[in-house]
Amino acid sequence: MLKKKQPIVTLVGAGPGDPDLLTIKGAKALAEADVVLYDALANEEILTYAPKKAIKIFVGKRKGCHEYSQDQINQLIVDNALTYGHVVRLKGGDPFIFGRGSEEIDFIESFGIPTSVVPGISSSIAVPAYQGISLTKRGVSESFWVITGTTSDRKLSNDVALAAQSSATVVILMGMSKLTQIIDLFQKESKGETPVAIIQNGTTAQEKIGVGTINNIEKVVAEQQLSSPAIIVIGEVVKESNKLKGFYEEFIAKEIRK
Repeated sequence: MLKKKQPIVTLVGAGPGDPDLLTIKGAKALAEADVVLYDALANEEILTYAPKKAIKIFVGKRKGCHEYSQDQINQLIVDNALTYGHVVRLKGGDPFIFGRGSEEIDFIESFGIPTSVVPGISSSIAVPAYQGISLTKRGVSESFWVITGTTSDRKLSNDVALAAQSSATVVILMGMSKLTQIIDLFQKESKGETPVAIIQNGTTAQEKIGVGTINNIEKVVAEQQLSSPAIIVIGEVVKESNKLKGFYEEFIAKEIRK
């Protein structure tokens, strides 16, 4: 008779989309998994690091379409750990950056199941970096905000209004449905000419980008047909990117000619 495996759960950050950005420690955890529960934002190529015999369960959420509720996901993690042993909860980006990782850990540990966390590369940093956007730059930006665009009650975070008052770079996740409200807040602070980059499916082969300013970014979004999942980057560092400099130089020249 086979000895029942000790239940254990490892939360692994899958990174921003490019499967090569999974950490070595994350790959090692997956190699020891009996069950993998993975998100919509976790690249499915990463599942190849798990044993072929491991059970793979998709528990992703998309706007307006949830395969499972968070409560159901929590229970699935516990049930599979108690039944099979080692569960890897594979989460897009980093488990603790708007990933509800701490909620899952609280629930899992209430059953006496030990947990561990493998940090992941957050899309809030990696996606701008792939476009050459340095969120901080000496003489340009001394800090950056990372804000959820949509709170648990489906409203725009109050922190966006505070961030609009600062000189910091502002990175907004899950904010596309609130883009008009975000623009209004920055315009109220007389920041209509502030550079903006919106990057959809960042670090993947499906990546799309639109660049402009607060005043014209909605037009850019419509022209480029940008939608979620996307990251909004607002700040002077956007036009400092070597990849995007040409656009802003041309944009400024057009404004001068007007």
